[in-house]
Amino acid sequence: MRVTIKKGIAKGNITAQPSKSYSHRLLIAAALSNEDSVVNNVVLSEDIKATIGCLKTLGKDITIEDKKVYIKNKEEKLPEELVFECNESGSTLRFFIPIALVFGKKVVFKGSEKLISRGIGVYQEIFEKQNIKYQILNNQIIIEGKLQSDHFNVVGNISSQFISGLLFALPLLNGDSSINITTELESKNYIDMTLDVLKLANIHIEEVNNSFKVFGNQKYISKEYNVEGDYSNASFFDSLNYLGGSVEISGLNLNSSQGDKVYRELFRELDKKYYSADIKNCIDLGPILFAFASLKHGGHFINTKRLMIKESNRVIDLKEELEKFGINIVVSDNEVSIDNS
Repeated sequence: MRVTIKKGIAKGNITAQPSKSYSHRLLIAAALSNEDSVVNNVVLSEDIKATIGCLKTLGKDITIEDKKVYIKNKEEKLPEELVFECNESGSTLRFFIPIALVFGKKVVFKGSEKLISRGIGVYQEIFEKQNIKYQILNNQIIIEGKLQSDHFNVVGNISSQFISGLLFALPLLNGDSSINITTELESKNYIDMTLDVLKLANIHIEEVNNSFKVFGNQKYISKEYNVEGDYSNASFFDSLNYLGGSVEISGLNLNSSQGDKVYRELFRELDKKYYSADIKNCIDLGPILFAFASLKHGGHFINTKRLMIKESNRVIDLKEELEKFGINIVVSDNEVSIDNS
């Protein structure tokens, strides 16, 4: 079958898709309360389904109606072995490892070989320091032990999900803890999103320079949470407005901590000239920025490496597709250059 796509102008109104990053975080915060909670405006992507499944493993009674997730925190003794199905969700795996270890059970995390191969290096260092047993297989990770309050040194140039996982778990432990970031912190906006959610849940964490002080013996409060719109998804539609379209997008929080809201500034610069951008704090914008630059004056993007270790190698995938349109794109270890002269 052949399909002919003719040039046109995009017009219309859309509501931004709910933020997957906030959905993960709000669902976890709601479930860690000892009371019933509800999270509104949740879209059941495969990753969010994985997180909901893991909450059920922790004994939570969850029902879903439309875009509302109702979490009933029933009193139930957990079995001695807990199995968490993470599928391909990196957020789910990295958030739940320290959370699961709060309960001192044998835990098994299952996932695709691709997910498991991406590693849990930061946690392995903690396991060895605290004598927590672990075994990493092709499609699962088996862990035995209980996480203890401590002073944790964590490198900042890895996935922020490790730090977020600790920030969720440490308030539930006896005794205070601290997380000291030993290198420049990348993806700081994702940490800010976690801190936003923890604040809503009445969890107190002090941030000073490159460290976090986490007070122990805290309790998550029950609340009705609302998931805000996703800037990364909205960027694809808003890009059409820089190409002559007229698309109105609602549902975005103008005061959001999402790092991807910077896309408008980057679009404006790329619309005017060949522009060099550092995308380490808005890595998910990489695909739309590459495509947008290809339609404009080209561009140079640095700190692109983490795009190569997502669910797919997004850099190479975009390179292959853009080259089909005659775009000259050069990829190196941590940079992407697009020549549209």
